[in-house]
Amino acid sequence: MFKNKKSLLFIVQALVPFVVITLLFLLLPSILMMIDSFKNGSGGFTLENYKTSLTNMFYLKAITNSIGISLISSLIGLVIALICAYSISNFSEKVQNSIITILNMTSNYTGVPLAFGYILLLGNTGIFVLLFKHFGLNSLSNFNIYSWVGLIITYVYFQIPLAIMILYPSFLGIEKEWRQSAMLLGANSFKFWTKIGIPVLLPSIVGTLSILFANAMGAYATAYALVGRNYNLLTIRIGSLVVGDIMPQPDLAGALAVILGITTISMMMINEKMSKYIKRG
Repeated sequence: MFKNKKSLLFIVQALVPFVVITLLFLLLPSILMMIDSFKNGSGGFTLENYKTSLTNMFYLKAITNSIGISLISSLIGLVIALICAYSISNFSEKVQNSIITILNMTSNYTGVPLAFGYILLLGNTGIFVLLFKHFGLNSLSNFNIYSWVGLIITYVYFQIPLAIMILYPSFLGIEKEWRQSAMLLGANSFKFWTKIGIPVLLPSIVGTLSILFANAMGAYATAYALVGRNYNLLTIRIGSLVVGDIMPQPDLAGALAVILGITTISMMMINEKMSKYIKRG
């Protein structure tokens, strides 16, 4: 009994730093942000910030742009990651470990360094653009990285490693014996994946999509470093309102941040419901 109490005390003490950090750096700022979103310039209570966020076409466009780029980059990244994860699962264990190690490193290559890397490669005087011009590939040399397509390409880049690392264990969970048994019963590779493989992977695929969507919705540094304030994204608008050059509007920024959080959480809840429904089916 004494040993159990001592173990319990050790666990509680070990959790204290985590709880304190969570309260100070996650819950407290979130609560203060939500409180500020209901304030007006004089500190009184108002819903005007939310009314402006949901009726002003400028901010509505920022919301729709962020949702659009998040969905597109998540779907593209998911498709590529499915192919890559399946391919990696067919290598030897040693090669798999090496690839996963590389993926762990590339998944951290985001933000300003990622944007700077793409500018060096595909900017107006980027390496590939100069090569395209040298070889007379004018259609490719006119590519504009500071555009909607450029943003999607950069977003897809940091989505792929994350998606692969999430999906890769799911492919390892598909036993080789299942495929062999299906082949013995007369099923070809297409039937195996449509009847067994994909249904088994579907909950993981849906869950991965929600994580990728949340990852893209919250991206700020990459987009800002690449296009600055020239493209209307929700995170960029929030940043502009917090550190406005003329008149900062932190209350309106708080309302937009709450909308961003609600959108992300709603998407994750929808995907969670879909995953449970798929598992029951």
